[in-house]
Amino acid sequence: MLKRLLNNWLLKLISLFLAFLLWFLVVEIGDPKDDQDMGNVIVRLTNTQLLDEENKVYEVLDGTNVVKVTVYAPKSVLSQIRSSDITAEADISKLTDINTVPIDFSVSTVTGATVTGSHDYVKLNIEEKASKYVSLSSKTTGEVAEGFAVTNLTPDQNRIEVSGPKSIVDQIRYAGAEIDVTDATSNLTANVDISLYNVQGEEIDQSKISKNVNHVKMSVEVLAVKEVPLQFATSGEPEQGYMVSGEPVADVSVVKLAGSVYTLSRVSSIAIPSEVLDMAGTTEDKTFTFDIREYLPDNTKLADNTFSPKITVTVPVEQVVERSLKGALEDIAVSNVPGGYEVEISTADESTYTLEVSGLKEDIEALRQSGIKGKIDVGAWMEEHKIEKLRIGSTYTVPVTFEPEENVTIKNEVTVKITIKESEE
Repeated sequence: MLKRLLNNWLLKLISLFLAFLLWFLVVEIGDPKDDQDMGNVIVRLTNTQLLDEENKVYEVLDGTNVVKVTVYAPKSVLSQIRSSDITAEADISKLTDINTVPIDFSVSTVTGATVTGSHDYVKLNIEEKASKYVSLSSKTTGEVAEGFAVTNLTPDQNRIEVSGPKSIVDQIRYAGAEIDVTDATSNLTANVDISLYNVQGEEIDQSKISKNVNHVKMSVEVLAVKEVPLQFATSGEPEQGYMVSGEPVADVSVVKLAGSVYTLSRVSSIAIPSEVLDMAGTTEDKTFTFDIREYLPDNTKLADNTFSPKITVTVPVEQVVERSLKGALEDIAVSNVPGGYEVEISTADESTYTLEVSGLKEDIEALRQSGIKGKIDVGAWMEEHKIEKLRIGSTYTVPVTFEPEENVTIKNEVTVKITIKESEE
């Protein structure tokens, strides 16, 4: 049997070769090889956890994770291949000293195809990974409706954690979040995006940075506002010989209140209790400082969070001066004379009278310059002394009254003699 098989072996070998050649020619002529551009494929990086274990992060450079691929295969095979069948992978475990990773190509659906790319490696930038906490700054944008104000802004947290390439993390100074309050007339709540900023206040690209939270919940209190004046009153008396010489002077005369529309409609001013400005025993100007929040009306608050609630008030004090002023009897005005009578002030003994006054120097000087204005109210004097009828020709001693400024005190009583005459009318 073996001998029979070995007979004409050369002829048989030639026949096999010719058969293979015929098959090859048939295949090449009937299904020739060709190439086809399959477009761009994104390279998938594998084993990236190896960098995580070394506390490092990577960045793909120059777009090298996108590669244009070409497939070489028989036409019958090419017709079956789609770009989605092509896989491009770069294994981080094969990272080179120059931070490149070779790309391996494969086709998942067929065999006998060869894939090449426009480049055969992914280029990386690798650096230390860094993390830190930064403060979160929150603010509003836009303007609330007229007559309203933002009185409180509360984020649900005041700092966040950021991590990423150390060169970028080191640039981050703070995080910021903004909520739009345009035309708001009531409280607002919203989840808003978080941005990152450098020391110059410029926004930082976050594409390479991860945050422990990407949004922050912000609550905004919006209340009606109204400006109201402050009212002051003093208590206690300065030391003897001194007196309060003017109205209290405050560094703030009005404050802006926030509250409901109804509450503010019932507030017209803020009265500071007189006991706050206690002048007892004072001999000079006295300054008081108090917290205005202690005296705000119920259900109201200061509208401006930047406004200092500490109010300073100064009460002026001057020493009392005493003066003797001269007045002319003929300048005394006589009023309320009963019908049928005339009154004549007697000037036989003297033509002037002396008025002893005390008070603030400024007021007394004004009184002297303007002249002393005394008057006699005959009807009131008669009623006080139960005099029903005046006697013609009689002389009476009656008091002279004065109406000085509030801060001037008359220390003596001035009386004059009047003579009653019958009216000629």
